[in-house]
Amino acid sequence: MPGIEKKTLTLLAHMNELRRRLIWICACFTLTVIGGMFLAKPMFQFLLAQPPANGMKMNAFSPWDAIGIWMKFALLIGLIVSLPIIMYHVWAFVKPGLHRSEQKATMKYIPFGVIFFVLGLAFAYYIVFPMAFYFASRLSKEMGLQETYGIGQYLSFMFNLLLPISLLFELPIMVMFLTRIKLLNPKTLKKFRRIAYLVLVVIATIITPPDIVSDFLVIIPLIVLFEFSVLLSIMVHRKQHSVIGEINAAPMNAN
Repeated sequence: MPGIEKKTLTLLAHMNELRRRLIWICACFTLTVIGGMFLAKPMFQFLLAQPPANGMKMNAFSPWDAIGIWMKFALLIGLIVSLPIIMYHVWAFVKPGLHRSEQKATMKYIPFGVIFFVLGLAFAYYIVFPMAFYFASRLSKEMGLQETYGIGQYLSFMFNLLLPISLLFELPIMVMFLTRIKLLNPKTLKKFRRIAYLVLVVIATIITPPDIVSDFLVIIPLIVLFEFSVLLSIMVHRKQHSVIGEINAAPMNAN
């Protein structure tokens, strides 16, 4: 049974490689989170000085609130700093299955992945979060409620918006990468376009206030992001086929 033994050895080698990459990712993330603990307080103070938090009195309703806030900021900083390392190890894991040209091309996606994540953070913080907060605040006043904000609840509300949107902004890079390694193609994306639109609309309505203006302000950029991803997939797919055509034509020209 040499074939089965060979497949077993190959599977074990892949599992060992995956384990090694995961250990590197966990170690790097842990170190960046520890470093983030030293930056958590300045970042926290900076955000509290920005609208809508500036001028508001924040309350701690539990002795654990300060620790929870400190750790949330440390985790966010750790994620941002370690993101290039995480993306590198994902690339390194699939690298053996790629051609040399594909290895070089996909390596270039790493810095763009970080840029798109930061763009997602900026979009979520400066557009989506203020809309959601002011809508909730206005509704509280209309219902005659006294607004007394707990810092833990305020930041949980903010992070629950920031992180999902930031991850959604990774969609173009993910689509390009999967197209490059031939796990995705433009035809598949177009086939599931309606489902993708539905999913994006559901996500947008969940994370925004229940008014049509706010919904559209988030839905439209997300749909544009998806269509941009489809366009990038088409470009990568065409480039792949042109390279394959040149390789196939080379022996004929030689003859």
